Amino acid sequence: MKVYEKVVLVSKTYLGPATESFIARQCKSHLKKDPAALLTSDLATLAKWMEISGSLLMEQSKAAELSKQIASITE
Repeated sequence: MKVYEKVVLVSKTYLGPATESFIARQCKSHLKKDPAALLTSDLATLAKWMEISGSLLMEQSKAAELSKQIASITE
């Protein structure tokens, strides 16, 4: 399973149907890359931005929980 697919799987519970577009925006805006090109080395930065941006849409504690789960993804 690719890194992007793992991020989607983890994030789906928190973001529902908006998951893929939300991740794509974070990748393109903050990592300057296509989501399909995600590497495990990108996950710390992605996790940070998912928490920051996610906290605008959900409780801060849920956004922090999502961030931790993303940061813990391995290949």
